[in-house]
Amino acid sequence: MLLQNFNETVANENINLQPCAYLHNYQPDEIIRHEHYKEYIEKAPVFLRGETVLLREFIKKFVRFGDWTKILYRIEKGKIRPSKMLADTVAGMLKGNPEFTMIDDQKIVFETGLALARKSGNKNKKVLIVKGGPGTGKSVVAINLLAALLKTGLYAQFVSKNAAPRAVYLSKLTGSFKKTYIENLFKGSGGYFGVKKNTFDTLIIDEAHRLNEKSGLYGNLGDNQVKELINAARFSIFFIDEDQRVTLNDIGTIGEIKKWAGRENAEVYETELSSQFRCNGSDGYLAWLDHVLQIRETANPRLDQFEYDFKVFDNPNELRNAILEKNRINNKSRMVAGYCWEWPSKTKKEAYDVILPEYNFKMKWNLTTDGSLWIVSPDSINEIGCIHTCQGLEVDYIGVIVGLDMVFKDGRVLTQPAARAKSDRSVRGYKKLLEKDPESAKETLRAIIKNTYRTLFTRGMKGCYVYFEDKELANYFKMAL
Repeated sequence: MLLQNFNETVANENINLQPCAYLHNYQPDEIIRHEHYKEYIEKAPVFLRGETVLLREFIKKFVRFGDWTKILYRIEKGKIRPSKMLADTVAGMLKGNPEFTMIDDQKIVFETGLALARKSGNKNKKVLIVKGGPGTGKSVVAINLLAALLKTGLYAQFVSKNAAPRAVYLSKLTGSFKKTYIENLFKGSGGYFGVKKNTFDTLIIDEAHRLNEKSGLYGNLGDNQVKELINAARFSIFFIDEDQRVTLNDIGTIGEIKKWAGRENAEVYETELSSQFRCNGSDGYLAWLDHVLQIRETANPRLDQFEYDFKVFDNPNELRNAILEKNRINNKSRMVAGYCWEWPSKTKKEAYDVILPEYNFKMKWNLTTDGSLWIVSPDSINEIGCIHTCQGLEVDYIGVIVGLDMVFKDGRVLTQPAARAKSDRSVRGYKKLLEKDPESAKETLRAIIKNTYRTLFTRGMKGCYVYFEDKELANYFKMAL
């Protein structure tokens, strides 16, 4: 299934695949061919010790000639294609259709989640922490779990701090399910304070790194979102990537989850998603990003551009034209930017926001009319999005404008929180933090700004195009290609 769904050579050449399993040391018994495994054995017959002749006959049915076209070599070298977009398939998944073939660690996390959900109860609460970087399938597994749990009759909800994924799912599900049904499945993280203990069988928390301490518009409601979510369910699943914390208010850490799980006497399990299915399936691209952003040293100081389409543009207009061209294919390319520009167009429709006068470049932040649906709204290609309207979502190609909050000087990638717009809430209050504990505050601010751009750089399934305001940073990235 991995080859069928992700290998470009197999897909493009319509290569016929026929699986089987040969367990040459397995003595036949009543277990291996049990009825429980019937579905899988029908797809891939199993041959055991002493069944070599049967295996040979099976192979002869499908392999009749020598491999003169080097088919195995071509498959081995076949490019990994990006998987389907979650937003486009969420309706089918909730209807029980196998839209995604979960493989490797995805399948393990899925089965672990199902098993723990069945075992959890009022007196044996459980918490599952699932770590995973960008594109490892956290949201895919989360939605699959939601569908499977609902099918078994368990009371489950999908929770996310970020409103954008919920809005996109709602728009994609409209017409397939009643609006009230959908809204009862997909919830924000700020609505669980005051909820009676163990109201839900399972809560599936996506993007758990974005959880806040307080809830409400003014941040004055509840005690702690992690605490409230664990309290409200017999079983809680937290999908988390601590490297995607992008505001000072984000408190979702593995340590925080474990702390509140302990206070609720909940048993904690940990697992990890490592297989990468976004960014053309290139783990090398993610490792290169971490290296070039100086987040951590990796073995990838250079990017193999065969693996992923990453380009640095010297002119933001050329970047915009490239993204517009890609978007004409299927409306799945967008532009985003860091928080270095104010939002005057929010109150003055004729105003522009992201302005680079030396290039006569000007664009507006995504309009309030699109809101959280910016990433799928057809007209939004003419607007620039931000971290909040794209985190947890994906496009084919992403165009990123990097402001002066990240620069390069004396061989170091530096961050400048003062270059952020005054209206930016993600680092609001940082000056007080700097006065209180300068070193700790600087480290936190560095992580938030770099995490923001790392997240923006990984929204594209096929490519990422970038314009840097700081020319030294642009040259540094070019040298790393």
